[in-house]
Amino acid sequence: MTEGGIVGEFLGLKEGTDADLLAMQCGDFYEFFAADAELVAEELDLRVSEKSSHGSSYPMAGVPLSELTPYLKALVERGYRVAVAEQYDTDDGGHAREITRVATPGTLIETSDDDARYLAGVVRVAEDCYGLAFAEVTTGRFLVTRVEGEDAAARAITECYRYDPVEILPGPELREDEDFLESLSERTDAEVTNHEANAFAPGAATHTTREQFGRETLSSLDLEPEGPEVRAAGAVLSYVEETGLGVLPSMTRLQPYGADDFASCDVTTQRNLEITETMTGAGRSLFGTVDHTVTSAGGRLLKEWLGRPRRSLRELHRRQESVAALAERALAREDLRELLGEAYDLERLAGRATHGSADAHALLRVRDSLAVLPKLADLIAGDDRLADSPLSEIVERPDREAAAGLREALDEGLADDPPKTLREGGLIERGYDAELDELVGRHEEALEWIDTLGEREKETHGITHLQVDRNKTDGYYIQVGKSEAEDVPEKYRQVKTLKNSVRFTTDALEEREREVLRLEEQRGELEYELFCELRERVARRATLLQDVGRAIAELDTLASLATHAVENRWIRPELEDSRALDIEAGRHPVVERTTEFVPNDLSLTDDREFLIVTGPNMSGKSTYMRQVALIVLLAQVGSFVPAERARIGLVDGIYTRVGALDELAQGRSTFMVEMGELSNILHSATDESLVILDEVGRGTATYDGISIAWATTEYLHNEIRAKTLFATHYHELTALADHLPRVENVHVAVDDSGDDVTFLRTIREGPTDRSYGVHVAQLAGVPDPVVSRSDEVLERLRAEKAIEAKGGDASADGGSGTQQVVFDVGSGEMTTASADGGSEDEGSMPDGEPEGALDPETEAVLSELSGLELADVSPVELMTRVQEWQGRVDE
Repeated sequence: MTEGGIVGEFLGLKEGTDADLLAMQCGDFYEFFAADAELVAEELDLRVSEKSSHGSSYPMAGVPLSELTPYLKALVERGYRVAVAEQYDTDDGGHAREITRVATPGTLIETSDDDARYLAGVVRVAEDCYGLAFAEVTTGRFLVTRVEGEDAAARAITECYRYDPVEILPGPELREDEDFLESLSERTDAEVTNHEANAFAPGAATHTTREQFGRETLSSLDLEPEGPEVRAAGAVLSYVEETGLGVLPSMTRLQPYGADDFASCDVTTQRNLEITETMTGAGRSLFGTVDHTVTSAGGRLLKEWLGRPRRSLRELHRRQESVAALAERALAREDLRELLGEAYDLERLAGRATHGSADAHALLRVRDSLAVLPKLADLIAGDDRLADSPLSEIVERPDREAAAGLREALDEGLADDPPKTLREGGLIERGYDAELDELVGRHEEALEWIDTLGEREKETHGITHLQVDRNKTDGYYIQVGKSEAEDVPEKYRQVKTLKNSVRFTTDALEEREREVLRLEEQRGELEYELFCELRERVARRATLLQDVGRAIAELDTLASLATHAVENRWIRPELEDSRALDIEAGRHPVVERTTEFVPNDLSLTDDREFLIVTGPNMSGKSTYMRQVALIVLLAQVGSFVPAERARIGLVDGIYTRVGALDELAQGRSTFMVEMGELSNILHSATDESLVILDEVGRGTATYDGISIAWATTEYLHNEIRAKTLFATHYHELTALADHLPRVENVHVAVDDSGDDVTFLRTIREGPTDRSYGVHVAQLAGVPDPVVSRSDEVLERLRAEKAIEAKGGDASADGGSGTQQVVFDVGSGEMTTASADGGSEDEGSMPDGEPEGALDPETEAVLSELSGLELADVSPVELMTRVQEWQGRVDE
């Protein structure tokens, strides 16, 4: 076929696919042509060649067949869908090509990353009902769930965030929902792909799912045929099949899970608590701190656990007991971790086997990993403490007899040091197949004849400088020095003359060469056939490999938690089904690793469910609240926690509003982000939740902010009744502890007895009335003139009592002998109080004019004050009015 014809074939294949790029095999290379070549060259720094044909030229860029994988991976990770066309021989002796697969972010198996790469499907069948499916094509995991309720859309997005898919297939009904798609794009980096609508249809999706997992699977798992999660599953399976990936056989198990089985840990909370990644990209996340896993699968599972805290006391106690056993047996734990380090990623190896991309070294890794399982079982059984723990159940879960059989087959069949290529022979161990052994024997016999030919010829013909060798150009040859070239026997035929030697061949040598080549070809074909049988046997055991791999991952994760607990003096928390939250000397699990940490207590009970936390900036309020949330999260992972003692009632969700990342680039102000997060909490939290609020209402005008914070406190206390920690600089809120029965005040202690202010980082009971903002400004490096002027203004304002609000009271104090106007936070009524502490209720003034009645001017001042809209008045204007009212009352 001409070069122009090749380009025409390329463009025709490209037109028939929706891929962004096409890699087409042309001999020993995968080539990109035309615009694809220029794009790939720019992305991957490849050299572009200009090829001419019939008066026209076109760009071309290519990579060798053996090097496609890294380039394919790089392109897909940049967001491109890449079709791959393979070359095959035609009946007329020519070549043709066909597209065999399309690599997309969610179907890329060529990855060395430890992280999971989920492909997700999401459908909506009603405003309050979503179905989700998550497939991990490199491991074969396939999960489905349904979320329902008023907040179903937000929970569906949270599920996507938890699994962090690299590609999402939205159902037809979601493709025009700009709000949902925008939320997805804000919370995940996934590529959104519109798969064919028919794949989501109830009947088609149910048929596809049953074909993959078995006709009785849905009923056995209590999944509703044509239900939303089944529709999502069918679409994902259809997409994987359409891409030609060939990993469907590894997806042997459909695993439904209930979103309610896990404590809610939404997108905002995971980001604010920096569970798997930090907000700035610097420093350590919780995962980065506690991760001591020694296997890729163990790291993936630990990350999954941290993002999905459990609500099952039974499961959490099982994990706790395993961590405790490993923590108590230091030598056994280290021996176990050493054994785990010998295991490879069986889940991904199973995927490669089913896809047909596993080479001999991959199967050797399967063999070696399967050999680890009985060693782990023996180690656990040999230690009474470990044997009596749930660890023994983990190693007994896989079919150990079947695992041993597969390991023995691989051990018997595979050579210990096979070549990297699959068609050159050397893959299969001697003694595995009689026919192969005969071929190998004949091949070795022929090679031995050639290897000894040189010495025989020297001895027979008396030629000193003679050797037998082989190269790709000339094949086998007899090379003789030029000085003796005329002395060779007549049977030698000259094939090449070199500077100092001459090369010859003979009929016998050519016959042996043909025999060697024929035997090599036969051996290569037979070994490849036997290898493919072994690989297929491994592929048929994909479920077994996944079971063993999961067991190894779980042991690794538990050992990691135990290792961290021992190294950092973490303790086993008491878990119970109650509303208790009692932590003694708690510490922040990440911060304690980087600085000398001051532990703090926390006590929440039925009578004390809401803590208002006050204190200066930089004093540790946010750290204190975050550490409480992280301790609860770790406890519901099954981990030990950083404290001296902890009693924790399980929560159904952890919700945080901590700081605000400005999203102006998306058209959302800091305050809008803050209010959006607050709205989500107030709609989602229940009386079994833990809520962490940090500075609600700070992004708007002072009185707007106080009003929002005030109302939020009342709503959480009166309506939701969630366990809550609320840090604020609005000291007015501390008065709520006198009127809401389950609200208490705590503060971060400060020592300002000397010239300097010292933040003690210790939580104490009661409120504080100072924020030490000017001091913090000084610590931050604000210029001295600004700091000094700030001190002057602050002292003047305090002296005038214009803005310093204490206990939430708005007062007009005219000095000795005057009366104060007091707003009662409990009743909402306005009262007046004399300087000696007596008070009268303005709203219930008796008829007539009793002794001590207010004069008309004071009543006028009170009337103006009671009609004042605080949200519409600036602090400066308020100060002016208060001064005016003081003067009128004094007169």
